[in-house]
Amino acid sequence: QVQLVESGGGLVQAGGSLRLSCAASGRISSINAMGWYRQPPGKQRELVATITSSGSTNYADSVKGRFTISRDAAKNTVYLQMNSLKAEDTAVYYCRLVGAIAYWGQGTQVTVSS
Repeated sequence: QVQLVESGGGLVQAGGSLRLSCAASGRISSINAMGWYRQPPGKQRELVATITSSGSTNYADSVKGRFTISRDAAKNTVYLQMNSLKAEDTAVYYCRLVGAIAYWGQGTQVTVSS
């Protein structure tokens, strides 16, 4: 079994920054990609950013230029640096690991006050 533990969420004013972390542990046979998704209140879960094992990144248009995804392969950890936060970034943020199968973290709340 694989566990994903997210941290770094919280309350921040618009224009501020937060850094999310997601550490994977357990029986990790391979990692093809890791990423962040979010679910705003009353809406469906959506992709925020992903990073592959080779380091290729992909971002939602709404966060391009403001968010940066990175990883520490040695620690099986992925990060999401979020700058210039907006009220519409308020959501529960979930980490996802894609290996032989996909795993989800439990989510961390990010609230941006306007």
